[in-house]
Amino acid sequence: MQIIIVGCGKVGTALAAQLSQEDNNVTVVDKDSDVIRNITGLYDVMGVVGNGASYNTLQEADIEHADLLIAVSRSDELNLLCCVVARQAGRCHTIARVRNSVYRKEKEFIRRELGLSMIINPEFAAAQEIARLLRFPTAIEIDSFSKGRVEMLRFKVPANSGLVGKQLKDVSATHADLLICVAEKQGQVVIPDGNYRIDAGDSLSILVTLKKAAEFFRKIGVKTNQVHSAMIVGGGEITYYLTCILVHMGIKVTIIEKNKQRCEELSDLLPSATIICGDGSDQDLLREENIDDMEAFVACTDMDEENIILSLYAKNKVSSKVVTKLNHLSFNDVIHSLDLDSLIYPKHITAENILQYVRAMKNSIGSNVETLYKLMDDRVEALEFIIHEDCALQKIKLENMQTRKDVLVACISRKGKIIIPGGQDYFQQGDSVIVVTTHTGLQNIEDILAEQ
Repeated sequence: MQIIIVGCGKVGTALAAQLSQEDNNVTVVDKDSDVIRNITGLYDVMGVVGNGASYNTLQEADIEHADLLIAVSRSDELNLLCCVVARQAGRCHTIARVRNSVYRKEKEFIRRELGLSMIINPEFAAAQEIARLLRFPTAIEIDSFSKGRVEMLRFKVPANSGLVGKQLKDVSATHADLLICVAEKQGQVVIPDGNYRIDAGDSLSILVTLKKAAEFFRKIGVKTNQVHSAMIVGGGEITYYLTCILVHMGIKVTIIEKNKQRCEELSDLLPSATIICGDGSDQDLLREENIDDMEAFVACTDMDEENIILSLYAKNKVSSKVVTKLNHLSFNDVIHSLDLDSLIYPKHITAENILQYVRAMKNSIGSNVETLYKLMDDRVEALEFIIHEDCALQKIKLENMQTRKDVLVACISRKGKIIIPGGQDYFQQGDSVIVVTTHTGLQNIEDILAEQ
């Protein structure tokens, strides 16, 4: 596909890196020549210096032959104008990042009237992700497949769990309706086989429906109930969106924000929440507001360092869930060594949502990757493929299929029915197939086969 990305901040750079790796022709546009020089030096992309809303600039980027324009500059208005000009100049698909909450309320009107393919709000997307974690606090991370019918949940095995000491084949024998498809032990990530032995502290990813997941966790002695109370430090846009969702879920919310004017705004916008004006890094204030009685804590200030310290403090105070919002993607090794609970990167979520749309679009013109998630710090990929009429793997039993090492066929969704496959199962036209692998860059379902 021919793709133009306007704006080369963290999201634009992440998109350029990933899309260029996935065999797309990518052109990046930014006003800063140094930024363009750096990104074209790092990745296999073309660069154009200029204003992405300018017709001449877009012509230089070859808008006439573009399949898609993605506008992720810092300005909402510039992003929308880029998309309008691109639609008129090239008749291509368009995606705009729009952050202002005023536009959020008019999202569908703007998308429809301006002819946009997609509008993404990073703060709202992050709030939705946090809410999912608070709905199912056992999970460190939750990814959705088959239009929400099946989820991949990652959790850490507690020392008192009934799973400790068991092999996967023993777990599968008693829990046939789920599949443990990724395991991390002492920093090593593997696609486990039936002989894998589960130890306390292992991080496991299971593929299952949410209903079956709750049943599984209850059987192994892990609490799964939705939280009933949450404390959020920081009163930004993510906090506003998150509180709206949590209040609707029946969760009692306390917000601590140091800016008095913002507190007054939040009090008007969120009458069902408790708004406290104060410094969320003050331990005395946190104790006064009963942090010890909270079931969940969300560190959502504008400073990564403060969020990390607050989360480390809260981890031994709240009973169920601690979520840490981070803006920067660097120093992953250091951050993960701190043993925080769940980490949320709004920029990463934004890039993932856009990438999912691009892959679905590409699916109609070649590749049949419907959904793709990067797991375990990009060391594992979980891909969803659609089985088309011309697929050569139809009707072949999985036990007879010579697949590559470290490739696991994890799930088949057939006419709304979820199948955790065994050796006698097979693919047929219209199936949605989820594959988990440590190999990167799979484009078609046939790529799971071992080389002859």
